[in-house]
Amino acid sequence: MFSFNPENNTERENYKLLIGSVVPRPIAFVTTVAEDGTVNGAPFSYFNVISSNPPLLSVSIQRKNGIVKDTARNILENKEYVIHIVDDNNVNEINTTAASLPPNESEIQKANLTLVESEQVSVPGIRESKVRFECILKYSLELDENNSVGSDLLIGKVVRFHIDKEIYQDGKINPHLLGPISRLAGSDYAKIGEVFSIERPK
Repeated sequence: MFSFNPENNTERENYKLLIGSVVPRPIAFVTTVAEDGTVNGAPFSYFNVISSNPPLLSVSIQRKNGIVKDTARNILENKEYVIHIVDDNNVNEINTTAASLPPNESEIQKANLTLVESEQVSVPGIRESKVRFECILKYSLELDENNSVGSDLLIGKVVRFHIDKEIYQDGKINPHLLGPISRLAGSDYAKIGEVFSIERPK
């Protein structure tokens, strides 16, 4: 096997090793509201569940040249946002939102996505998602190395679940009907693929 010391790698070399190995990764499409009222939306694959009691989701947002991205800045300022699960029906539109736009331009409009009012937060979600989570920011952490912040880790509490009726069966979500899309590396994505079961030992 090859053996690498991350201290001797560039940031980009470490990035490629991580995103090529930690796969598949779920994708969060996050909507936020800017100071001028613009609704911003962007996808992030440094995303996961970290607790069900309380219900917490984490999103880590990489900084660009040390500058906080619009999504992170909006969340840190407003403390409210909506996370959506990316699926095979909306992945192309959501990919469009990954383009770099000024803070006062809405990625939602560019992707022709439809805003829908939230119930417990001021930030709207998008109608084209089968699952969305209204969140309030609980914890934030600047992840730094050598006195330089590389990303913002944001942990939000889910205050409202929205689940499409078609995918909700017997109190559970049918993964085949959800059709989640996962992130690999480069321009590659993956669908859910073959599902198999293994009983956990007692």
